[in-house]
Amino acid sequence: MPAVGTTAPDFELVNQDNQPIRLSDYRGKRVVLFTFSRAGTPGCTRQACTLRDALPRIDANHDTVVLAMSDDTPEALKAWKEHERLPYDLLSDPDGAVLDQFGAPGLSILSLKLPLRLHTLWVIDEDGVIRAGHAPILLGEVGDKAIKALEALPQPAWR
Repeated sequence: MPAVGTTAPDFELVNQDNQPIRLSDYRGKRVVLFTFSRAGTPGCTRQACTLRDALPRIDANHDTVVLAMSDDTPEALKAWKEHERLPYDLLSDPDGAVLDQFGAPGLSILSLKLPLRLHTLWVIDEDGVIRAGHAPILLGEVGDKAIKALEALPQPAWR
């Protein structure tokens, strides 16, 4: 799991439209990255919609992009994105390697792997440095925690 103050591990995953998304493509912008277990489940929907509803406050004041990641297929992510009107990219990590890097390992009981992952939240600055990390995070806290972390960052010189 990456530590606050270190450079976020770069990755490339496909989004809900099977388009490649690379974290380093967002250098120069702030990134709110969150992980979730399964598209369409009640808890994950609550988390995603909390960030959807907070997006005007996040984006208007902080020049920030939101990305979400799970091990769902792009097709499942696309259906969920459309159903919930989620305005940000949903990234598919089918083998879970990037999710594991960001502190969202798969859960298991007695060697039985469950289709669940921890919910996490990461705020990454314009230089790709992790400035806040919450692993795990309570579902209802994601919007407020993201906004507080962004507000704690210094304003970029270009503002």
